[in-house]
Amino acid sequence: MTALRGKVALVTGAGRGIGREIAVALAGAGVSVGLLSRTESELEETLALVEEAGAAGVVAQADLAAAAELDAALSAVVDAFGPVDLLVNNGAVVGPLGPTTSADPDAYAFALQVNVAAPVRLSVAVLSGMLARGFGRILNVSTGAVGRASSGDPYNCYIASKAALEAHTLGLATELAGSGVTANLLRPGVVDTAMQTYIRNQDPAEVGKGFIDRFVERYEAGQLLTPDVPAGIALEMLQGEENGEIVSVSERLGRTV
Repeated sequence: MTALRGKVALVTGAGRGIGREIAVALAGAGVSVGLLSRTESELEETLALVEEAGAAGVVAQADLAAAAELDAALSAVVDAFGPVDLLVNNGAVVGPLGPTTSADPDAYAFALQVNVAAPVRLSVAVLSGMLARGFGRILNVSTGAVGRASSGDPYNCYIASKAALEAHTLGLATELAGSGVTANLLRPGVVDTAMQTYIRNQDPAEVGKGFIDRFVERYEAGQLLTPDVPAGIALEMLQGEENGEIVSVSERLGRTV
């Protein structure tokens, strides 16, 4: 834990779920944490948990799709704590769900903005400082669905965006080799989050009954991980020196889902 003490982190999607648990885990390791998401009330709840864990935090409310808001949020964190050493790009959207043939192109573009462009924008903003200091960690949260989507699954946009994020991360890692700055990927597994609830509540007529049934069955069978599990593995990755890794929580735990 002492390897991260005194560092500064920015966590997106920090208002709930995996992002909240990563922020709290970092706080427990002595890291000052910038908390970014759209919902201020959720961020305030996370802030209380961060402070309870013995660390300082700052709320940096922003919409990942709004470049100016992202820039302002990052500035707020830097003003509070100094340059960012650890960037966790966790925030994402799963929609639009449904067949690509009937997708709203604007909704598709919005998802790419949130899931790909925002992580890239934040990474570019912090990289020069990380490289100058000879230390930095960028952890991008992806999904195990990349490369293994079942035929007909109605979240092509989500998978495409995460595949793009993975390609970006691995390419960035090669550029960073030997610099002291690393870029890695976490596939968190099937986790009990608001995203899972959102999918279970979709209209079967629009996204397919079989698709929703799979998510419902996993939930009812108690197969969903709690968010602290991938958060703990994220903390391990942020403490390490590995670069260009894709860590699957499901594989790490020997799970099939």
